[in-house]
Amino acid sequence: MKYTEEHEWLRSEGDVVVVGITEHATTQLGDIVFVELPEVGAEVSKDDEVVVIESVKAASDISAPLDGEIVAVNDALADNPSLANEDATGEGWFFKIKPSDASQMDDYMDEDAYKAMID
Repeated sequence: MKYTEEHEWLRSEGDVVVVGITEHATTQLGDIVFVELPEVGAEVSKDDEVVVIESVKAASDISAPLDGEIVAVNDALADNPSLANEDATGEGWFFKIKPSDASQMDDYMDEDAYKAMID
């Protein structure tokens, strides 16, 4: 897995990348009560705002970490946004993107670097 400075995680699964937010991010946000996901098929550019999260503490935006096409979204979050709190790096994923340039993954931190950043 790779990590962004904005507390997103990225996991490669074949030719797609699964994206979510870290447990650290969910702790900072508190209980997540609403998630607005991007449209499947949307072409996005790195740093485009693609997800809106509302929690009991704040509203936040998640930016696309890569250029590419959104190929799947986690519809389970619409009915149960707290999945992001309960299983941040598993069932609480947000979207899957097919990157147009997979080398953009090289820009992000590994787990050790991310842990050092949040300490």
